[in-house]
Amino acid sequence: MVSSTKLLNRVLDDDRLLPAEPHTRQIARRLYDATCALPIVSPHGHCDAASLAEDQPFEDPAKELVTRDHYLLRMLYSQGVPMESLGVHPLGGGDAEDDGARIWRSFADHYHLFLGTPSKLWLDHTLSAVFGIDEPLRPESAAAVYEQMCARLGEEAFRPRTLFTQMRIEFLATTDHALDPLASHAALRQSGWRGRVVPTFRPDDVVDPDRPGFAANVAALGAATGCDTTTWKGYLEALRARRADFVAAGATASDHGHPSPLTVDLSTREAEGLFMRVLGPSRRAEDAELFRGLMLVQMAAMSMDDGLVLQLHAGAWRNHNPWLAQRFGPDMGADIPTPTGYVAALKPLLDRFGNEAGLTVVIYTLDESTYSRELAPLAGHYPALRLGPPWWFFDSPEGLRRFYRLVMETAGFANTVGFNDDARSLLTIPARHDAARRVNAGYLAELVAEHRLREDEAAVLAEELAYGLAARSFGVSP
Repeated sequence: MVSSTKLLNRVLDDDRLLPAEPHTRQIARRLYDATCALPIVSPHGHCDAASLAEDQPFEDPAKELVTRDHYLLRMLYSQGVPMESLGVHPLGGGDAEDDGARIWRSFADHYHLFLGTPSKLWLDHTLSAVFGIDEPLRPESAAAVYEQMCARLGEEAFRPRTLFTQMRIEFLATTDHALDPLASHAALRQSGWRGRVVPTFRPDDVVDPDRPGFAANVAALGAATGCDTTTWKGYLEALRARRADFVAAGATASDHGHPSPLTVDLSTREAEGLFMRVLGPSRRAEDAELFRGLMLVQMAAMSMDDGLVLQLHAGAWRNHNPWLAQRFGPDMGADIPTPTGYVAALKPLLDRFGNEAGLTVVIYTLDESTYSRELAPLAGHYPALRLGPPWWFFDSPEGLRRFYRLVMETAGFANTVGFNDDARSLLTIPARHDAARRVNAGYLAELVAEHRLREDEAAVLAEELAYGLAARSFGVSP
């Protein structure tokens, strides 16, 4: 991994994302310089634990950086670039480009589409700071850039575990479904390697009746745990058992990708009846949403016992393009934000657990209109509630700035959890954290320039936003 400032300046401006006003920029530069080398805490992402367990060279760089990245796929698809040309294979078979050089060339031919977007910022940083490539990506440089990436990925210094250490990653959480056997995490622990890579319990496959194969998944949950998941009691026992497996593997959090933040608190009898309906033919139209809401409350109750942080990523209409999902599968960039309300939706959960200082519930939203009206006041009051950083469409420089301006005056910095990178590849994690630390420095520098903070106070907050809040919120450090 390359870190030469001289090299970076040929591709990336050293003052990128810092304020344009000279005095404020000088303050921001000092704040950024004090935080840029802090360890990385990555408590929510989608990297593959198997690559670290096996510690084999990364596959073709085009497939690693382009084919797996739905941020890039959605933009290219919107401009008529065939998914197959980017290495995405249709479900059930069908032709797709498998030659990495051709995938990369197709991507480079359309790289201009990403001008002014965070995706270009991240990838430019990755090419320069990680790969040490000393020229901008253009169609005419595509072949040379691709050859340099391939050569670097063949070096011992680019093995996943070595990069993990060089990137100063202190904690990396993957996202794993409830039925995952966690074999890669077990292999990592048994290897003796000291890097901290942990799973995150993502039970959507067994708590969301709208998921394909829900009933079969619940049956598989029973088979995996030895619990009778045909009964409500046995189903809850099975979920507790799986959570215990995740805790034993180092997990510090669960994560829930529900369409809405609805929470529902039912009596045991009512819950039993709803459970039987969602598993059987008598299911009502509203039952799936009610059951998801019920399970959020049940997950909070389980978190009171096992200590897992409960994360809720709500407000996405997932796979909005049915043709695309049917042809290529889910998570191809067709998730769309929806209007989302939190004050009423979270009340049943908060009525029961909101005053529990020992519980941490982290809320992420795709509805920015709720920041100042709902989420900041809620997090600024309830001890159990924290605000996650901007996510998906909004984990960007402007998204972070809007978040800070709409949230911090009401919620305060202490009721947020720092930064999550949501990265799909280990190679891109440093770029996302570097961009966030620059935005943090710029925002805090404005407060200093306006005499709303002293610079020493801003320095403490810059370190908190870059490292401390995430480390404490997700159990990385006390």
